[in-house]
Parts: sequence; structure tokens; C-alpha cells
Amino acid sequence: MPQIAGSLRNRLAVTLIGGASLLALLLFLVVRSYAAQIAQQGQDSILGASVSSILDAAVLRDDQVEIDFPYASFSMLTTPAHDRVFYAIYRDDKLLSGYADLPRPDSPGNPGSSDSGERHYQTAEFIGKPIRISTASRTLLGADVKTHITVSVAQTQDALSDRLNAISRNVASFGIGFFVLVVLLSFWATSITIAPLNRLATSVTRRGPQDLSPVNKPVPTEMLPLVLSLNRLMARLNQSLTQSEDFIAEAAHRVRTPLATVRSYAETTLQRVDKEQNRQALRSMIRAIDESSRAAGQLLDHAMITFRADQLEYQQLDLVDLVQDLVLRLTPVAEMKDIDLRLDLDQPALCMGDPILLQNAIRNLIDNALKYSPSESTIDIRVSSSPRPQVEIHDQRPGFPADEISDLALRFSRGNNAEGTIGSGLGLTIAQDVAIAHGGTLALSNLKEGGACVIFSL
Repeated sequence: MPQIAGSLRNRLAVTLIGGASLLALLLFLVVRSYAAQIAQQGQDSILGASVSSILDAAVLRDDQVEIDFPYASFSMLTTPAHDRVFYAIYRDDKLLSGYADLPRPDSPGNPGSSDSGERHYQTAEFIGKPIRISTASRTLLGADVKTHITVSVAQTQDALSDRLNAISRNVASFGIGFFVLVVLLSFWATSITIAPLNRLATSVTRRGPQDLSPVNKPVPTEMLPLVLSLNRLMARLNQSLTQSEDFIAEAAHRVRTPLATVRSYAETTLQRVDKEQNRQALRSMIRAIDESSRAAGQLLDHAMITFRADQLEYQQLDLVDLVQDLVLRLTPVAEMKDIDLRLDLDQPALCMGDPILLQNAIRNLIDNALKYSPSESTIDIRVSSSPRPQVEIHDQRPGFPADEISDLALRFSRGNNAEGTIGSGLGLTIAQDVAIAHGGTLALSNLKEGGACVIFSL
């Protein structure tokens, strides 16, 4: 079991969402800062216009400074929040009118001078509230007098704060909406990104053990090394399986032929030996050879079925023809035990299946019935096509052990009534594996009138 190091999709989503949250925060700070700068410039422009209107109204008469305050100089500073307005007018650093403690540009709290024609803006605190101050100066010339006039106009920033708060809320709402949208897009993007990997995994999962063809579906560039490595692995596995199949075929020939030769020599020797002790030893040898030959044959058959079960070579065939051919081949064996193979056939019983596997499975079932049936008995073999293609075999043996019937199809499992009968415990296993590979079942039961019943269905 490989170790799990987290989800790649979750990693991508977290990375994208983390980046989106930082971007949303940065967007909020930048927009709010820019909005504050624009709003502050708007207030400064109005304050500057107010200062300019007051300076323009200043005149020098008989060495006295007269200022007729224009109505618009303060009315233009009206705000929805009713901000308070303060002013101070200095002549050569001497307060003429206004608030004496209103901060000056050079040093808040101390009167100072300002360069003529230049506006100064500053933010300070006055009467416990933040204010914005605009200051400008003008030189007045009389007949024999030259004087310097400085005007400062200040305004509280309640309206500006309200405006900035409204902008902040709007920007925050926009940022949250942007963040939610990016989160949804992140999950969508990660799903789209991971989808080719999921399709590749699904494609490989649906393959049978014998399907080792290379993956030829289009894949993203980043997945190409993985697919190439997977294809090389499947090529090596295909070569290994081919070698295994060749080995099984060769082993079947190498094992069965020498055993058949040894058995033939043993039977010939048995006919020439007169001493009963030697004859008994030869009979035991022949029996052991038969058991070994059958076990080797069924092991090889089971291995072959295992290889083919997940990649069946389907053909349309008639179960009637297949069973008739098997019965014809096994009739000499049945006649040696005086057993009658009786057929009950529906014409036809068409199906789609692997003929080699079906022939192997049904031959094992009939062979089992021949092994366990008593002499001078009958084996009934019925082939039907309704409700689905199936082969039903009845014999007159004592039947299956009732307490072991559910385990008899397991590998190397034999009932307690099999003692003294040559077998390997693989015949029913082979039949059941073939039935399952074709989407069918193998059912074992005992007949009420005596005997065993096996139903092989597709």
C-alpha cells in the first residue's frame, strides 16, 4: 500500500486560494489608499479655493487691511456631515482675525511665515479632532506701506472619514466577492487540471490483467513522463506474461508426456510380473502416476483459465454441439465403468463465450460425475437455452456431503467421500471460475431421489 502524502487537488486549491486572499487584501489596501488620496485632494482643492477667495478680497486702505469675506469662501466648505470650519488671518505674523491657536504650516501652535503665492497643506489635531489646514499668503502694497497677509482655513474631516468608510465597505464587498469567485474558479481549475489524471487512472483500472496495450490517449505534456513510464512497465509485464504462457504450454507437454510414457511401461511390466507383491507395487505406481498426471493437468488448466478469464476470446457457439462433442470423447471412459451418458438437448442453445474455457469447464464436470458414479449407472446431461444457456448434470452417486457443499468449489477442496478416488480438488474450481468469467454461476445440490446435481449456467 503506497503512502498517501495528501491531495494534489487540495494543494493546488489551497495555493490558488491563498494567492487570491493575498491579492484581495492587496487590492483592498491599494484601492482604499488611492480613494483616500483622491478624496483628500478634493478637500484640499476646496480649502485652497476658500483661502484664495479670502486673499483676493483683502485690500489695503490708509495703512489698514480690509477684508470683505465672500459668502462662497465658507459656503463651499459645507458637507453632509456638517464639518466645522476654522480660519486665521495674519498681518506680518500678527493675528487680525480668527483662531490664534490654529496650527501654522511651519510649526503648529507658533505663528510663522509662508512664502508668497505658495499654498501649504497639513493635517493636524485641533480641539481634539483631526483637521485639514490650507495656508497661503499675499503681499499688499500701499502708497508707502508694504504688508504681508497670511490666511489659514481649516476643516474637520468627518465627511471625509464617512466617505472613506463607505468606499472601504464597497471595496471590501468587492474584495470578498472577488475572493469567493476565485475560490470557485480555483476548485473548477483544479478539477479541470486533475481530470486527465483521473481519466488515465480510470482507463487503467478498467483494464483486465491481460490488457497490457500501451496508453495511446492524448495527455497533457506534464503527464507524458508518467504515461511513458507506465507504457514501458506494461511492455515488460506483457513480455513476462507471454513467457509465462509459453512456459505453461511447454510444461503441459513436458509433464504429461513423460508421465504417460512411465504409465505405459508400468502397465506393460504389470502384465509380465507374476508375484503378487510386485503386482501390487506396480498398481500403486500406476495409481500415483494417474494422480500426478491429473493434478499436473488440472493445475495447468487452472493456470490457463486464470490467464484467459479477464480477456475472453468470445465466439458465438452452440452449447449443444459443444456438449455432444465432449460426450463423444468421454464415452469410452464411461463404457469402461458401464456408465450410460444420456443426453437431453434443446436445439439450439446459442451463446457468446470462450470455447476453450467452456469446453474445459464442462469436461471437468462430466469427468467428476464419471469418477464418483458407481458402475452400471446413468449420468443425465441436459442442455437448455431458457431462461439462459446452461448445462445440468445429474448422476447416481451418493451425492455431495451436505455440510461441505458450499466449500467444494474452493481450490484443492475435496469432500470426505472422495477418499480412494483420484483427484486434485480443482475440477469444480475450474468450472466455477469459467462460469464467473462468463457472468454465470455454478450451483451444486443433491437430488431428493438420490444423486448429485450440478448446474453450469452462463
